[in-house]
Amino acid sequence: MNNRRLSMMRLLDSRKKFTARELAMRFNVSVRTIQRDLDHLQQMGFPLYAEVGANGGYRVLPNRILPPLQLTEHEAFGLFMMIEYLEKVPDFPYGSIRAHLAEQYFSSLPVDVQDSITRMRQHIAFLQHHCVQLEPMTTKILSVAVEKSKAEFIYTSRNGTKKVEAYPLGIYYEHGYWYMPAKNKERILLYRVDRIQQFDILHRMDDSIPTLKDWLSSEDNRASVEVVLHFTDFGARLAESEPLFKPVQQNKWCGQVPPDEFPFMARKLLSYGPEVKVISPGELQELIMKLLQSSLNQYSHNKFL
Repeated sequence: MNNRRLSMMRLLDSRKKFTARELAMRFNVSVRTIQRDLDHLQQMGFPLYAEVGANGGYRVLPNRILPPLQLTEHEAFGLFMMIEYLEKVPDFPYGSIRAHLAEQYFSSLPVDVQDSITRMRQHIAFLQHHCVQLEPMTTKILSVAVEKSKAEFIYTSRNGTKKVEAYPLGIYYEHGYWYMPAKNKERILLYRVDRIQQFDILHRMDDSIPTLKDWLSSEDNRASVEVVLHFTDFGARLAESEPLFKPVQQNKWCGQVPPDEFPFMARKLLSYGPEVKVISPGELQELIMKLLQSSLNQYSHNKFL
């Protein structure tokens, strides 16, 4: 495709209306040349709509096909690897188009580049934990968050199943799961997406709802307590891959943690076993000991077997 036709696609994609004569003047060619260009774009699938009459012209229909990318060979490799990676992220919003996108893009590449990508794929792998949830759920949540609408859903937690009404801020992916922060009454609570059922839009909007990016970058104003942890050498290496405990310096971690986060933190620390010890506070120590005792109680009936 020549540069004039690419420029014409970008111009028409601005959603404004142009006559063939206006396009001819802009690109300094004849009206007949512009009409041939427009016919070519339509044959490619570019969704042009022609309006006849004195105020007529050409415009682009909604859900239009966007201009093709013009990439170097290395950029093409990088883009295909990114698509390959996203294939391993479960239930990515609008993820149903990923395979189609990869196939369509791959087929448009020169044969030698296709061959290079095929060989490269034998030497790279993206391993991800897969949880069971539905791609339409993440897509719907994202759409509701963008519109700042209220949603109603059934949520299952350790305390049981209940109906919730809240304003989603968005979704983020961490450690194999999608999470949805949402404003529930006056608090922003965190919900795991795979525990959500029957997600419905209530069509009540609130423009004061923050974006996910604003919420993630905001300061936590909750009252906090200093937590001090001591890791073994091996525990410190394990903690390097855990964002919660960064940074660990000289096998020691100090940080301010709200007390209502202690249950989550206690369970996280239990996964380290003897590789970490809580120095303070006592409340967190007691919580971990209770969890350990609960685990031991499961085996007490086998004591004399």
